[in-house]
Amino acid sequence: MHDPDKIIRFDPVTQDTASIIRAGGIIRNSGIVIFPTRCLYGIGARALDEKAIAKVFQIKQRPLNNPILVLIPDESVLKDLVKSIPEPAKKLMKIFWPGSLTLVFEAKDEIPKLLTAGSGKLGIRVPSHPVAKALVDLLEFPITGTSANLSGRASCDRVSLLDPSIIEKSDLVLDAGVLKGGIGSTILDVTVSPVRIIREGEISSEQIQKTLAH
Repeated sequence: MHDPDKIIRFDPVTQDTASIIRAGGIIRNSGIVIFPTRCLYGIGARALDEKAIAKVFQIKQRPLNNPILVLIPDESVLKDLVKSIPEPAKKLMKIFWPGSLTLVFEAKDEIPKLLTAGSGKLGIRVPSHPVAKALVDLLEFPITGTSANLSGRASCDRVSLLDPSIIEKSDLVLDAGVLKGGIGSTILDVTVSPVRIIREGEISSEQIQKTLAH
């Protein structure tokens, strides 16, 4: 049985600043926090800390050749993470950030290889869910945004569906109730021309093409 004090019930509308600060402190110290995103629950860890990233891979039982996307407070953080910001990315960020669009950039050489799974590329999103946004805004550095599920298993739109081992191995769970669910963010590679959709999610390929056409 997991520690009931580990799970904080949380109203995403009114929010609880003390809980956000507690969660931020845990992440800052290389800990693991389960938190709500717009569609699904995610695993948050300090994204540039190899020790913390390794914990995420272990908790998810994730293959090491599968990179982990990150969440940032705003696009000003990009300069510390990526080698360049292509023009199509600038157009898309203007329309869809914060939101359900993950853009894949060429990562700077100093970004941990574990995070990019040796691909040299990094998926980045500015979250729109109020709790996820409050967390990255507080921390002002990137955190992992991978879904809180065992690798290959279904993602979870409520805490009761989380695998018990994930709760056990995390340090804190922010329970915001039942989330929207669905297929999550659209993942788009902007390191190639034309840009390439890796996974079509909440934002359709038609919306992407319409934005880039203007």
